[in-house]
Amino acid sequence: MRVNVTKSFLPPREEYQKYLDIIWKSTWLTNNGPLLVELEEKLSDFLGLENFLFVSNGTIAIQLAIQALELDGEIITTPYSYCATTTAILWENCKPVFVDINEHDLNINTDLIEAHITAKTSAILATHVYGNPCNVDALKTISVKYNIPIIYDAAHAFGVKLNGKSLLSYGDVSTCSFHSTKVFHTIEGGAVVLKNKDLKDKIALTRSFGHKGDHYKLVGINAKNSEFHAAMGLANLPHISSIIAARKERTEAYDKQLNFERIRKPYSREVDFIYNYSYYPIIFESHEKLMEVIAILNESEIYPRRYFYPSLNTLEYIENKVSCPVSEHVASCVLSLPLYTDLPLEIVHQISNLINVTV
Repeated sequence: MRVNVTKSFLPPREEYQKYLDIIWKSTWLTNNGPLLVELEEKLSDFLGLENFLFVSNGTIAIQLAIQALELDGEIITTPYSYCATTTAILWENCKPVFVDINEHDLNINTDLIEAHITAKTSAILATHVYGNPCNVDALKTISVKYNIPIIYDAAHAFGVKLNGKSLLSYGDVSTCSFHSTKVFHTIEGGAVVLKNKDLKDKIALTRSFGHKGDHYKLVGINAKNSEFHAAMGLANLPHISSIIAARKERTEAYDKQLNFERIRKPYSREVDFIYNYSYYPIIFESHEKLMEVIAILNESEIYPRRYFYPSLNTLEYIENKVSCPVSEHVASCVLSLPLYTDLPLEIVHQISNLINVTV
């Protein structure tokens, strides 16, 4: 039995088929169809959000945010995230300025940000890594002090709550990914959440080529999504509580069975915080030990992933490289273990034993 790091949740086929029947009857396949509108409304209600837009993926969601805010120059960001966080900045012809991360939650270290702010700084783009919240209070203070917007890459944060409200509600803009590997997915997809209604209207226009009626109002792009993707989201949404509960059960099994004397987990210091169990990362003492564990797991057809590697400040296409020692060390030693809804608990036990005897 091959065990991958993740496995996409699929709803019962008949539940998805119900929406396919609607599509076949209407023949409305894309261009903000009724299922897409329904999904936006249901996700807004479920998450308690206003100004919510469903888009084609989580990467273009960040690009839409940068474009709508009319950012240029430098954007302060984290070196510890998936590459899309950085490449979205580069695609929009801005310069990423990397600030190192915290040891405990692997999010951007807010104590280091102000030293990197210059006259060219136009925004801060921070990632809620693995769904653990950034220091949103400190970031808001910096944002107000320097009059620069905050964008949160909340790709991992669907269903996460901080202080009783969705983590996606923080910042000037939050973006989310609904890729098939995520806790909630639409096969491919993403979202943009805005504080400002005018900004929402601007992005809604931008995602549809800037086209309204017979007029092209601005330079837009095709960031729409289809009725088929919306259908998958509508079929998956009723299962989200059981999905998170199943992932929590497997997370707690790892917590109980792994020996943490020579490995560690990132953690949040927040008190009023509800997690979504999106990943199960562990950090080894060295790169060598990490590679040894990967080899042993692979021998048993178990395939974890190095989320996230490499540290983004070291990417080949980054100019004027800077040192981010915490991020670089973590990226060289981190491993995300298999975690999905129907992962057998005996496999969790097997993985834990293999790691324990190796470290």
